[in-house]
Amino acid sequence: MATANAKKSAGTAAAKRRYKIWMMFILLFMGWAGYTLFGQLQQQKATYEKLTSIENQIEAAKSNNEELKRQVERLNDPEYISQLATKEQGMVKQGEQQIFSD
Repeated sequence: MATANAKKSAGTAAAKRRYKIWMMFILLFMGWAGYTLFGQLQQQKATYEKLTSIENQIEAAKSNNEELKRQVERLNDPEYISQLATKEQGMVKQGEQQIFSD
């Protein structure tokens, strides 16, 4: 009977040792997984911020592009060109006289 109890306690000690090793492995794995997850979340946040910044730049470029298209369309209008010539360039139409005011 004494040998049976000795074998049982030896077997129990080995099982406890395996259980401790297994738990250590699990804890190390969970630590590594948590570290990796945290790093990926940080990288995702940085990438999202870059994406938002680039999308804002695209929107600004689109609005600038639309404004430039409107200016090009206005330059095809003879009346607008006439207004630019008289107001900004100081030109006058044939038969008109320019008035200078001080």
